[in-house]
Amino acid sequence: MKMLYILIIAIPLFFGSTQGYAQPKECPVLSELERTTIKDKKEVIKALNNLIPKTYGTGIDDFPDIYTKWDVVTAKPFPETVGNKDEEDYFGMAKTFCGKEIAEKSWLVRLAFPKAPGANLAQGQIFLAKSKEKGWFVWFQYH
Repeated sequence: MKMLYILIIAIPLFFGSTQGYAQPKECPVLSELERTTIKDKKEVIKALNNLIPKTYGTGIDDFPDIYTKWDVVTAKPFPETVGNKDEEDYFGMAKTFCGKEIAEKSWLVRLAFPKAPGANLAQGQIFLAKSKEKGWFVWFQYH
C-alpha cells in the first residue's frame, strides 16, 4: 500500500516535469530586420496569403481543410499593442523570447479560423517580421 501511494505521487511529478513550453526555434537576426510601421498593414495582410498556408498547412487529420479560410482579428506592430491587455501580453512574450529590439520590429497577427470546430483550434497567433532581403516571415506560432 505504501508503494502504491508513492507511485501515485511520483508519477505525476515525473510526467509534469517533462512538460515543454512554447518557444521560437530561433530568433530573427536584428540586423537583417526592416523597420516597419502600421502603414505597412496592407502589405502584411497580403503576405498572410502565403504565410498562413506555410505556417498552418491546410488542416489536421480530422479536419483537412480547417485552415483554408481565416479572418484577421489583429495585425499590428507590437509597439501598437501597448494599452490593449490581451495583445500587450503577446508583446511581453516576444520581448522575453528574443529581446526588446526584435519585438519592436515585429508584428502580432491574431487569426480566427471559422471552419474550426472549437475555440482552441479556431484561434491563431503568429509573430511576424520583415527581412530586408526576403520579405515577411513568421518567426513564432503560438497557436
